[in-house]
Amino acid sequence: MELTHIEHIGIAVKSLEEAIPYYENILGLKCYAIEEVADQKVKTAFFKIGQTKIELLESTSPDGTIAGFIEKRGEGIHHIAFATNDVTAALADAEAKGVRLIDKAPRKGAEGLNIAFLHPKSTIGVLTELCEDPNNK
Repeated sequence: MELTHIEHIGIAVKSLEEAIPYYENILGLKCYAIEEVADQKVKTAFFKIGQTKIELLESTSPDGTIAGFIEKRGEGIHHIAFATNDVTAALADAEAKGVRLIDKAPRKGAEGLNIAFLHPKSTIGVLTELCEDPNNK
């Protein structure tokens, strides 16, 4: 599997409206995009620090995965995302090495990225996202 960098760190929050001021006013980061990903029942806000992004995730539905995560674990780090030039190949490589996949094939995520998740039971408890920017091919 060829990873190029940490694409982003996903943080589950109850409210973007309440969380964004912390990142902007205390940490001095600038929210550069807010986007809803309807099929994932999530609204995201992005910040950039160096080459890495912070993605805040707010559930748009009580039955969304972020709502479930917050209910079980509270707000906090939800996942780490790694950039790769080929998500499909990375998934195949991970599966061949015995990693349990959440996504068998890439799907569209925020910012137009192709994404796929690896199951935390196979990744030492860390939900891992693989991201590919189709515009960088």
